[in-house]
Amino acid sequence: MTAVYSSPAASDGLMPRLLSQVWLLARQVLWRLPMLILVSLIVFVILRAIPVDPVTMLLPPGATQQDIENLTAELGLDKNVVMQFLIWLKDAFQGDFGISIQNGSAVSSMVAEALPMTIQLLFFGFIAGILLGVAIGLVTFSYRGTRVEKVILSINGIMMAIPDYLWAIILIVIFGVGLQWLPFLGPVGANISIDHITGFLTLDSLLTGNWEGLGSSLAHLILPSMTLALVIATPIARMAYSSLTEVYREDYIHAAQLRGVSSKRILMFHALRNASLPTVSLVGVQASVIIGGTLLIESIYGLPGIGSLMIKAMRSFDMQVIQAIALTYAVTVQVINMITDLVLFQLNPRLRMQK
Repeated sequence: MTAVYSSPAASDGLMPRLLSQVWLLARQVLWRLPMLILVSLIVFVILRAIPVDPVTMLLPPGATQQDIENLTAELGLDKNVVMQFLIWLKDAFQGDFGISIQNGSAVSSMVAEALPMTIQLLFFGFIAGILLGVAIGLVTFSYRGTRVEKVILSINGIMMAIPDYLWAIILIVIFGVGLQWLPFLGPVGANISIDHITGFLTLDSLLTGNWEGLGSSLAHLILPSMTLALVIATPIARMAYSSLTEVYREDYIHAAQLRGVSSKRILMFHALRNASLPTVSLVGVQASVIIGGTLLIESIYGLPGIGSLMIKAMRSFDMQVIQAIALTYAVTVQVINMITDLVLFQLNPRLRMQK
């Protein structure tokens, strides 16, 4: 029997790398937690500085002073702002965001019910935006020095000036109303029923074998996802093109070209890794743009996500719902930024040496 030995150097190096990854993740979480608390505090104070009394909005015109005092105490609005925030923060850490002022439902349940739709929209929009942006950047770079490059850059510059709501209108008019290729209202067809298991319509359709529901839910996601994708694809395309252009000016690229290395190998194994660093950083920055864009996009396309829920809460000044959704948005942005930092840590050896 032949004995198999593992390399001591390899096993010794695995544990430090693993500990480094765990420590990096812990640091990312620890320093972002105070930021989330600060965002919650700012939203909390601003909502209470607005000259709107939610108590009078809930009570009928003939309510007595005693009714006003009872409801004020029930909502916890009889305490000072600091005490209100501390109570809210303690409950929020336990997953309790209070009761909706308008309908009396638990805010956590309302957010949990609406969140899957927004996550689906963000997932497809984010993936499509990154792929489209990188593809446009690569095509532009491949035609560098030609008229095609100038045309693509000019079109990309014009597209960067178009806001998300205008993209939504353009796509609806072209593909929804004009060509009638895609649906543009609601999460699924009116005559289609999907059993709710996880809340994610596409996943629930797969789990139940509802192929008609899967096709309908995906079709209804195409236009809103492409709306978000187009918003982030244009700056990503510009960054990918600019990064590749800068990388190809480096000495090691010229050295590889002189050695007779093929253009495809230089691009895939030498240029893309270094050019991806600023592009990945930009993706993290664009996270806040695309997440904020769900507010209008969900309303325009009639999707019952947290963006639509936020607009409804703002119309009725439902403070508990607004606070919970604002925190949800902040957490989502921080999670995406944290993932971006971890990816950059893996791609950039200098960051690993600094850690």
